[in-house]
Amino acid sequence: MLKEIGSVFSFLTIFPSSNATLETIAKYMFVFPIVGIVIGLLIGSLGFGLSFILEPLLVSLLVVASIAIVTGIHHADGLADFADGLMVKGTKNKKLQAMKDLSTGSAGIVAIVLYIVGLIITISLTSGFDLFKAILISEILAKFSMVLMASLGKSASLGSNSPFIEFMKDKKKLSTAFLIMLIPVIFIGETTGLVMLGIAIILTLFILAISTRSFGGITGDVLGATNELTRLASLMVFVSL
Repeated sequence: MLKEIGSVFSFLTIFPSSNATLETIAKYMFVFPIVGIVIGLLIGSLGFGLSFILEPLLVSLLVVASIAIVTGIHHADGLADFADGLMVKGTKNKKLQAMKDLSTGSAGIVAIVLYIVGLIITISLTSGFDLFKAILISEILAKFSMVLMASLGKSASLGSNSPFIEFMKDKKKLSTAFLIMLIPVIFIGETTGLVMLGIAIILTLFILAISTRSFGGITGDVLGATNELTRLASLMVFVSL
């Protein structure tokens, strides 16, 4: 199991693994929240420490940069492609082709800029242990949202997303992922954590509905966009309560 978790960890971060295969990663997608816990602990601890020596805005900037470095900006690219696909007028196939285009369109650029600015502003509104909790819970929920999306959605086109959707039709795996996510969210976030979870689920269902209507299903880019948007939404909820 440790090797499989290592493979999943390498998929979601920049840390390499010599035995990672797409099938193995898809099969063990239900441990995504564990990776969220690890990422949250690492970056949350960094933010917690920096908040005692730097101004909130600088701390926020460094935290956002750390998230980008650790995750390799893999899912941010999905957010840009997702935005480009949504903004294209025409058939579902035309929208899918826009997402697959290697060049980023204006919609994608705007989405990334707003996303980064949103993260920096939101994270700057908290500090200390609250900052640690916000980052940890948001990372766990971001990873769980992808598991939930893959479990509920259907593939818009045959591709790298297909194995994830296929393996996550096993409801036992979804239940396992839910328990892995729920324990730290309740223990650390308490009532606020439950509200964040509720918003994360609603947002995931909303993105699923939009993607099904626009693309005929979900893609790897949709999964990536769900991760990014859930992270931001979770942080916004935390600082608002």
